[in-house]
Amino acid sequence: MNENSTDSGQASTTYQNAGRIFKSFFEEIGNVIVGQNRVVEQIIISILCEGHALVESNPGLGKTLMISTISKAMNLKFSRIQCTPDLMPSDITGTNVILETDHKKEFKFEPGPVFANIVLADEVNRASPKTQSALLEAMQEKQVTVGNDTFLLDRPFFILATQNPIEMEGTYPLPEAQLDRFLLKILVDYPSFEEEMEIINRYTKSETPRITKGLDKSTLLDLQKLTRQVPISEELKERVLNIVAMTRKDKEHIEYGASPRASIGLILAAKARALIQGRNFVSKEDIDYMAYPVLRHRLILTFEAERSGMTPDQAIEEILKKVK
Repeated sequence: MNENSTDSGQASTTYQNAGRIFKSFFEEIGNVIVGQNRVVEQIIISILCEGHALVESNPGLGKTLMISTISKAMNLKFSRIQCTPDLMPSDITGTNVILETDHKKEFKFEPGPVFANIVLADEVNRASPKTQSALLEAMQEKQVTVGNDTFLLDRPFFILATQNPIEMEGTYPLPEAQLDRFLLKILVDYPSFEEEMEIINRYTKSETPRITKGLDKSTLLDLQKLTRQVPISEELKERVLNIVAMTRKDKEHIEYGASPRASIGLILAAKARALIQGRNFVSKEDIDYMAYPVLRHRLILTFEAERSGMTPDQAIEEILKKVK
């Protein structure tokens, strides 16, 4: 049996067990994270699509705990970058250092925190534009260039960037070109009363919850391949194109619409959600559900729309009503 047939057999087994794999995985995450099922699901969808996610929320809602828990449940290497105005690009990518061995000096590359499977860039809008741009090559090309040398990043590779919408003083808003590199923009809301009570009960004991079992790395890579193979009808492809095209035509509310990257992202995200839901086809509900996190950071509203208090999500909702 050759390697390709072996890989095909493993992928087939993974596909048959996908429902059980995801059920067990989300239960394991639930042992540590209370609620936030939608947020966790969308982060997993982004990972399955080999994309990246931007998470926006008020402080203290467990973003760091959430992403570190997911990395542990996936048995992946995790690193965290606390973005500050004085953070340099080399602090992220790594740098060449001089080593002295046997009375000789030589350069050796010391990898930075971006050399991990899951990277949390906390408060990314506090980093300078030069440092923010250092993430671009890693996000898009899955590689890092230092001097004349290029280093490939290990797969899977996922960046979760966070930003705080409250304290905007002294920050550097991400430019539209960089925002477009993120597959999803995920909004995290406050927990319900019952969920917050469970958080209190769970995290005021002597022992904190832990992950006991995880997802195999090779299984995750198979799931990423399987995501792209989920069938989608031509009719739903046309619906995606019509939704994205409408963001460019609605000049009353939207000044600049979404790029073709949004069309690709919306189809892939819908496929990933169908796989998580245990279906072997994409539904209209998958498209409409994923339209919000895929499009909300890719739209620039008109001045009149912003003045009236309209949000990107409300503009997306109006578009979904118009597109049949």
